[in-house]
Amino acid sequence: MPLIFLGGLIFGFGLGFSHMARPEVVLNFLQFEDFGLLFVMGGAAVVSGLAFALVPRLRERAPLTGAAYGRRLKSFDRNVLIGGGIFGVGWGLSGICPGAAYASLGVGNVTILWAIAGMFVGAYVQGVWRSQRAASGTTSAGAD
Repeated sequence: MPLIFLGGLIFGFGLGFSHMARPEVVLNFLQFEDFGLLFVMGGAAVVSGLAFALVPRLRERAPLTGAAYGRRLKSFDRNVLIGGGIFGVGWGLSGICPGAAYASLGVGNVTILWAIAGMFVGAYVQGVWRSQRAASGTTSAGAD
């Protein structure tokens, strides 16, 4: 678990250092006024892509769990489309994504607690809704 903590520490520091933990920076990106976020996300995508491509070739098992590497493929269905849309609207309204919201606390943005609370309430409501659907037997095939 210390490696996970270290990864989170590096992630949070990077977000704070690049000013991506500030909602006004994210909102400027969403309004096509500042494209710095595009470069930060692009850099992260390149590093992640290389890691996902190379690490399974270098190691047989995951270093933290010892489990064999595998891919869980999720089909693109209605739930993914609707969930992504809801996530995007929330991101646009709050001006911050979940990872950056926590990093934003580290740079002194206490008002972001409203957005973090909203994320927890939204996740809880979705969990209750999914449980009720499962209990009534109306879950869709791609609900996972």
